Amino acid sequence: MATDKAHPLGKGYVQVYTGNSKGKTTAALGLAFRAMGYGLKTYIGQFMKGQHYSELDAAKMVSPYITIDQYGRDTFIHVKSPPKEEDVRDAQSGMARAKKAMLSGEYDIVVFDELCTANNFNLVSVTDMLEIIRDKPDGVEVIFTGRYAPPEVIDAADLVTEMVEVKHYFQKGVRARDGIER
Repeated sequence: MATDKAHPLGKGYVQVYTGNSKGKTTAALGLAFRAMGYGLKTYIGQFMKGQHYSELDAAKMVSPYITIDQYGRDTFIHVKSPPKEEDVRDAQSGMARAKKAMLSGEYDIVVFDELCTANNFNLVSVTDMLEIIRDKPDGVEVIFTGRYAPPEVIDAADLVTEMVEVKHYFQKGVRARDGIER
């Protein structure tokens, strides 16, 4: 890996993990774990999430290498309804906090978890997302996750991975399992 002395990651790139299958957040967490092994610090801002997920407990075990903040209520947002003011406020506050982390110089990687989905639910705009990419400092890797990545974000990103569902045990009635899906 080519790096300069000022930034362990060199330039730093923008990655997008999108698609309708499981694995987007898991991939971002795996990247954070791998980075931790190299001594890098990751900030993860989870949009539209207020429920307890096991990665919150795991991040406490590996602090200060991985920090996770949640910006959302502990309930699901319904796509067919207009967004609630509280959800928009949480997402906008989260954008400000995650962007501050990105600009702080404290983190090598900043994950905007479920930001693509938050855009699809009209909680953040494509303009907001492109502003993050534009303002990303050299040496910081930025990851956006979530279904429905906007085409403009896909075009602006350096790496895009689409998770495609081939088969899922949810279709057989298996519910989310602790330590695997949550």
